[in-house]
Amino acid sequence: MENSNFMKYVATCCVVTVIGMFAYVVHESRMLSYLSSDPKVCINCHTMNTHYATWQHSSHRERATCVDCHLPRESFVKKMIAKSRDGYNHSVAMTFRTYGSNLRISDDAAKRIQNNCISCHKEAISQMLANNELYQTAKDNVQMGRRCWDCHRGMPHGITRNLTATQNNLGVKEL
Repeated sequence: MENSNFMKYVATCCVVTVIGMFAYVVHESRMLSYLSSDPKVCINCHTMNTHYATWQHSSHRERATCVDCHLPRESFVKKMIAKSRDGYNHSVAMTFRTYGSNLRISDDAAKRIQNNCISCHKEAISQMLANNELYQTAKDNVQMGRRCWDCHRGMPHGITRNLTATQNNLGVKEL
């Protein structure tokens, strides 16, 4: 009988310890903040300071947040799936330090960003397409099939991509 009480005590301590550790990890990682669309969430991780700082100094700051550009807009479910997948990939890269000095975007994320650029800038793109058709024989016609940032390299994160050399990176301020 005494052994049974001891085992209950040990089991209870183990459960309480696991719950306590989980609560600690949730608190320290600011896990619940990732459910929001607030751009400050992106600087929970210090490697994103460069991207946050350059976005803060861009023309997109007033109109688009990280979520507006980097996550799908079709449905809440697709948004949460993409956010979870990206979050997992980010956490693995940050934990094992596999990202180096230059972050690289995944093909899936690049497609999402391209779709979001097109959706926000429909009028400009339709004008480009119309001009391309109109001046198809022109020497400088628009090459279709390229990504928006092939020409607009500095939008919205500036030209420098190295995490250690980006302007405005020091002293990232919350808006």
